[in-house]
Amino acid sequence: MAAYTGYLFVHFTGEEKLGEQIYFALSRDGLHWMDLNEGKPVLVSDIGEAGVRDPFILRNPLNGKYVIIATDLRIEAGKGWTAAQEEGSRNLIVWESEDMVNWDGPFCAEVGIPEAGCVWAPEAIFDEKKQAFLVFWASKVKEPGDTESKQRIYASYTTDFHTFTEPVKYQEGENHIIDTTILKAGDYYYRFSKDETEKNIRLEKSRSLDKDSFTEVYAPVLNALAGVEGPASFRFNDREEWCVLVDRFAEGKGYLPLFSPDFGSGEFRIPEESEYDLGKSKKRHGSVLNLTEEEFQALEGKWGK
Repeated sequence: MAAYTGYLFVHFTGEEKLGEQIYFALSRDGLHWMDLNEGKPVLVSDIGEAGVRDPFILRNPLNGKYVIIATDLRIEAGKGWTAAQEEGSRNLIVWESEDMVNWDGPFCAEVGIPEAGCVWAPEAIFDEKKQAFLVFWASKVKEPGDTESKQRIYASYTTDFHTFTEPVKYQEGENHIIDTTILKAGDYYYRFSKDETEKNIRLEKSRSLDKDSFTEVYAPVLNALAGVEGPASFRFNDREEWCVLVDRFAEGKGYLPLFSPDFGSGEFRIPEESEYDLGKSKKRHGSVLNLTEEEFQALEGKWGK
């Protein structure tokens, strides 16, 4: 497998006009980012709610394609957060590409159960045992016995992002949970999630993707950060160090990187502002993909300066 020499950040920018669309940024070190396409959207959704948030990019080893999935939501349209949660879209918005330069889509894929008030922040991880992607998202649902509807994480499997298995409840806590992301590191899967009540990020680990197998990792620095969401995690290409980015929505500052020598240790360091530069555009809830040199050059050639 070719070595990774760069990174792609796929994100949206905010609730302004065209802010809830797909933006790209490139980096050589994972810390200093260059906005592509002169800071304008690379991909635009004109279907569903006519806007997308929380994009997640992945490689599909089953067909060699790249896939972006995102929340079908445009807060800028003015319907408000209550409507978005209680009577929002139950679709994923999906793009596919063979080279990350030419994209097919967008198209809608309905995954939400009929009772779901929304489908938020979809992500996926490849389950090698099943040879399929576990796709997971947050939905607000009032289940039997609930006094009011609650945000939980639901999941289904797919191989092609066109057809999906019947969704099942995957993750639930005492509080509302949204914005789950899962990363495989060594022998463990690490699961970062936003506690929507406490407004912070929780970390768990497991040796499998089984929904009942995760246990909490005590991470005091991470737990103490309030007013953050949209965790995005990746491994640095040139060293045994990991990064989780958290979106400082409460302060309106965009992403903050946190460094860890090992997610399982629960140790995180908040860098000085001089150690990173997120670029000119504000980066809201997105994802990072490690790139080969060929991929980096193709993206820079298409949308760079």
